[in-house]
Order: sequence, then structure tokens, then C-alpha cells
Amino acid sequence: MAVAPRKKSIISIGTAAQNRRARYDYKIGQTFEAGLVLHGPEVKSLRLGRASIAEAWAGERDGEMWLFGCHIPEYQAGSFMAKFDPVRPKKLLLHKKEIRSLTGAVTREGVTLVPMEILFNEKGRAKVVIGMAVGKKMHDKRADVAKRDWQRDKARVMRNKGGE
Repeated sequence: MAVAPRKKSIISIGTAAQNRRARYDYKIGQTFEAGLVLHGPEVKSLRLGRASIAEAWAGERDGEMWLFGCHIPEYQAGSFMAKFDPVRPKKLLLHKKEIRSLTGAVTREGVTLVPMEILFNEKGRAKVVIGMAVGKKMHDKRADVAKRDWQRDKARVMRNKGGE
């Protein structure tokens, strides 16, 4: 008796959402891993890998850290009673010392708190990796692209030379 394959892959451990443009647009300094307060259907939707953090940012409100602009769409298989706002601010769980250092860096140094990825740890808890970022100028972005292209070309040449 054959078992039918799953239609959608469910993420139990690993990356659920990733901000790929963050390293291109920003110089990332120190990173923090913070817990994420979610409702039940949000967790199910996140496990399906349907979240988007491309436009998201973290900030301080009333002495707590929040994640703004993170889009977690509604879980389609859920009941009609379990509706939620897909872009509602989500509370981040950090120690007070970490919150003070992050808010201090934002006010003093002018850094931006950018979510790098949302992941599930070994215990199955949703975590978000926050990076302290400084915006790059256009010439820095061009230099990064040129460096990446050179590394790719160099690897291609070495691979072809080794095969002869």
C-alpha cells in the first residue's frame, strides 16, 4: 500500500523566511536571535514557509521591541474564527539588556534593525534573527557585485584548469 506524498513541505526545523536583499542593501554588524510572539494560525502559515520579511524592520515601542511590516498570510485551512491581520506588529522576546543595547545603538549610531531570517529552532520555537545594519551607498553595492563576479569567474577558471 503506497502512501500519498505530501503536497506542501512543512518546516519543523530550519529557515521559514529569509531576507536575501538585507546583505546587499546593508552592512550587517552584530546579530541577535529573538523569540517571536505569534498566534496559532500564524505559526501554521509560517511552517508552510509563506512569510515575507523583505519589507520588515524592528523597532522599540513602550520599552518593548516589535517587528513591523512582516507579512504572514492567513492560514487557508484554518477556521473562519481564527482570522488575523497578516501585517500586524509582532512582539519580539528579548532580554532587557539586549533591548537597551539595541535601542541605544539605534539612537546613538543611527543603525537600522533588519530581520535577516525567521527560523524554527530544535524545540520548534519560532525565532527571528535581527541584524544591526547600516545602509550601503551605491558604490559599495557595485564593489560587492564586482567582487562576487570575480570570485565566481576565478572559481570557474580554477575548475576548468584543474580538469585539463
